[in-house]
Amino acid sequence: MRMIWTIALAVAALAVPVSASAVINQTDYKNASQFCKALRADMGTPTFKQTYGTNKNRSNALGKCVSKNARTEDEIQSAAVKECKAAGEKPLGKCVSAKRKAAETQQQDTIVSAAKSCRTERSQDPVAFRDKYGTNHNKRNAFGKCVSKLVNESEQQSHA
Repeated sequence: MRMIWTIALAVAALAVPVSASAVINQTDYKNASQFCKALRADMGTPTFKQTYGTNKNRSNALGKCVSKNARTEDEIQSAAVKECKAAGEKPLGKCVSAKRKAAETQQQDTIVSAAKSCRTERSQDPVAFRDKYGTNHNKRNAFGKCVSKLVNESEQQSHA
């Protein structure tokens, strides 16, 4: 179970934009590329580039989004397989599918809840919110940092 939470934390940062949109759901798309293109259309190109881009003009945003989402899906799948094999559950395919779906649902619920809390806090005082959570030069990463912090706190509470 600890491995699933670790994966959920890794996914938290990249799934924040997903939680911002109720229409876009990663499981609705056959691959990470289609998901990221739909996410870009939903978020708008400037916001998408700001969220995922890492180079000077943020032109690598689509590639970074695809890479993160593909890696995360592989990690969730691997964790589910290991857990089912360790438990000796048969048939393996049904076990893996059920565990993967449960992990994805739990992770998404945690992230959506954290995103709602951060949106509420940001709406009360946007400047104070950026100062409290922002860590880069223009503090535009504040929302993602807030969500990540709340997801981490939620994990700590569930392990206590």
